[in-house]
Order: sequence, then C-alpha cells, then structure tokens
Amino acid sequence: MISNKTERMFDSPKGGSLAATGENRATRDERLNHILNAATIEIARVGYEKASMRMVAKASGVSLAGLYHYFDSKEKMLFLIQFRTFAALLNNLREKLHGVNDPVEQLRVMVRAHVGYFADHMAALKTCSHELDSLSGQAYDETRAIRKEYYDLSRSIIERILDAHSPGNTFDRHVVTMSLFGTLNWLYRWYDPKRDRSPTMIANQIATQFLDGIVGTPHAGK
Repeated sequence: MISNKTERMFDSPKGGSLAATGENRATRDERLNHILNAATIEIARVGYEKASMRMVAKASGVSLAGLYHYFDSKEKMLFLIQFRTFAALLNNLREKLHGVNDPVEQLRVMVRAHVGYFADHMAALKTCSHELDSLSGQAYDETRAIRKEYYDLSRSIIERILDAHSPGNTFDRHVVTMSLFGTLNWLYRWYDPKRDRSPTMIANQIATQFLDGIVGTPHAGK
C-alpha cells in the first residue's frame, strides 16, 4: 500500500489529491491505473528516455492536458510504476509466507510468487529492471527503500537455508541473493507465459536449480 506520505509527494499539479474519497476517488484511481498501465508498456517498449508524455497520452486515450492533470512529469509516473510494483511484490510475498516455516519451502514460495506476478506484468518487470537509476531525489530514495525491503526478506530466507543445510558454506550471501534475482528478473528476455510452460512449472525449476546450486542436495519440487 502506498503511504499517505507517498501520496502527498505525488499529488496532482492541479491540486487534486490522490487521497480523494468516495466515488471521486474510485473514478480517479481507475483512471490513474489505466494511465500507469499504458505508461508501463510504453516505457518498456521504447525506454524511459524516449518515452514522452505525449506518447503515454496517446496510448492511454487521454488528452495531453488530461494527463498533466494527474502527472506533471514522466518521473512521477515512473516512480509510481516502480513503487507500486515492489509494494505489490512485498505484500504478496508476506501474505504467502504466512504459516510457512521451512526456509526451503519459503524459497519456493518466493520464487513462485515472483514469477507468477511478473508473468502477468512483464512490462513492469522490464521497466523495474532497467529504470531505477532514472529516478532521482526522494522518488529514488522511496523506491530504493521498498526494493531493499523485498531484497532483505528474500535474503533472510536464503540465509536460513544456508545456515540449516550448508553451515560450512562460504558463499557471499549478497552474491547468492542477487544471483537469484538476476535469474528471475531476466525472464522478460525469453519467457512468454502465453506460449511457454506455466509460471508454476518455470518457478519450480528455477527454485530447484537454485537450491541444488547453493546446498548441493536435491530438493524435489512441491
């Protein structure tokens, strides 16, 4: 969920707040989501630098003036795309981990959740993988902070696996964690969930290969 502080940070330049209530809020949120979806696809397609407000307006079917009612810059759109994506990943993972105590199964849950989310949001995966450094100032700091929360939760699972199953392992835990994310975040380059194997099958194989690599012991997929 986006905090009140974050909402205030990106209030409309016309003075309309993202915290509006009632039907106005519902309508506004629907339009905002529609614009952000179009912006995500355009940024993923041509890159942040080449994407323009006019391109997003055309893709979303909103007038350029209407677009500026919601955002006065591309950076505000990029911020919300990234922040919302990682907030969704983090909250979804926390929910799915509830009641799961075995770190090996936690790792499988994490990989399935990550692959499953991005199988439905491939443009967001590409945008988030490429464009963090396109942000600056508070937008960069807010996005980096929530990405770090997701990283820290994932790393804690990996550390528990290594401590339990390979206590003498001298692997650098950061390198291990980033190697997993490197695998997961490269999916947009080769994986088409509409034509290839299911997200669950892909996730189970990635998790098994990863587990075999860090602890050297087969872990059958569940």
